Order: sequence, then C-alpha cells, then structure tokens
Amino acid sequence: MRNPFRYFNSKPEVIRLTVMMHVRYPLSLRQVEDLLFERGIDICHETVRHWWNRLGPMFSNEIRKGRLHHRSFSHWRWHLDEVLVRINGETHYLWRAVDHEGEVLEVFVTKRRDRRAALKFLKRTMKRYGRSRSIVTDRLRSY
Repeated sequence: MRNPFRYFNSKPEVIRLTVMMHVRYPLSLRQVEDLLFERGIDICHETVRHWWNRLGPMFSNEIRKGRLHHRSFSHWRWHLDEVLVRINGETHYLWRAVDHEGEVLEVFVTKRRDRRAALKFLKRTMKRYGRSRSIVTDRLRSY
C-alpha cells in the first residue's frame, strides 16, 4: 500500500493529529487551528480542511474497524427499522440495523415489507455480526 502522506510537506504525525482532532471531537476547523497554534504548530484552517478531505475517510474507516473488531457483538442491542424510499420513481423499503452506539451495521433494500423480507434481513445481519442480546423494533408483525 502506498504512503497516504507522500505528497504533503508536513510530518505524518502532525497530519494524523490534526485530522484525528477534527474526526474524534466536535471541533470546527478554526478551533483545530487554534489548538495546534497553542502547541506551536502554525497551519491554516484551509490546510486542515484539505487534509480532512483527503485523509479523513481513511482515518474514519480505521476507527470503525477498530471499534468493530475489539468488541463482542453478542452483547450489543440492535435497533431495526424500515423506511419507505423512492428509487428511480419506484417505492422500496430500506431496512437498517443500528447498534446501541449509533453505528449502522447493515442496510438492505427490498420491494416488499413482509415476513420474508424481514427474515432475510435478520438472517443476513446475524450471519455477519452474530446474535444480539436484544433487538429493538417498531413492533412490525413481520419481525
């Protein structure tokens, strides 16, 4: 894999610190700029925005992967829901499974909202993530 920092003039540690401050905490670009200035790092908020656009998704994926691999899915509570959406003018149902931390586990689109679609979605989710201790639904009968 190529080095993602190869075209930047700053040190990779500074770039990682800057992007992670913006990813992990609810800070604006100017707040990150001010915090780094207090630490002796003089950069512009536009530089933070550029680094975030280029490297933010990569760091977010690293955080998400670390969060998913180090925890046991069997102890989590899942929230299942379906929503009516229009795709190319046709109505479909978007099924989602969300864990107790708000992380979207699975997304599934079907034409029908019936028992077969719900079971297919649940089987697919459980096959990928294991069993959950409890599942919170909107009390649709097909669950």
